[in-house]
Amino acid sequence: MDSGHMLFSIWPSAAAPRDPWFRRRPGVALAVAGVLFGAILVLRMLVGGATDAYSMLYALPVALVAITLGMRSGLAAGLLAVGLIAVWVVVRDVPLSPMGWASRVVPMLLLGALLGDASDRLRRADAERRELEAAALLQREAIEINDSLLQGMVAAKWSLEATNLAAGLKILDDTIGEAQTLVSSLVRRAGHGTRVAPHGTHPDEDG
Repeated sequence: MDSGHMLFSIWPSAAAPRDPWFRRRPGVALAVAGVLFGAILVLRMLVGGATDAYSMLYALPVALVAITLGMRSGLAAGLLAVGLIAVWVVVRDVPLSPMGWASRVVPMLLLGALLGDASDRLRRADAERRELEAAALLQREAIEINDSLLQGMVAAKWSLEATNLAAGLKILDDTIGEAQTLVSSLVRRAGHGTRVAPHGTHPDEDG
């Protein structure tokens, strides 16, 4: 307590690691994947034949899309790679055996589906972790509010026992008013699921 006012501090959480660039800028990641798809198709049209492994380069854009957007988009990227392989086969009149088709199609589809599923699981796990951290932080703030209320009540009680009625009532009013403000803010953040920020900063500010 300091001059009858509650001292309240928010416990800042540890800085969360930054997401990789393809998560922060999915549009850029899709553009890069599109460029890779086009470049590999041009390479396929210009050089190589049925016996080379240039088609496996499609794994790069497929993996980028899958890890950026998840399983559905990864599977779609795998299907796109298969379609571009088919375009190459038709345009260049490349003879591919069933085993040749399988060796090119199956890896692309599996890569898009499996890597995309793993990316979805990691994203969900990260969201759950952040929710748990936010809940723990809200709980710590609630404990601090409770402690601050007790301090204010004790200070008011001491003033009243010392027959200092004016000071005791002022401390009590300040304690109740500030507690109402802090609890209302805490309830709003908990209800909206927003990130809890250190006291004096806005929850949406980067820090």
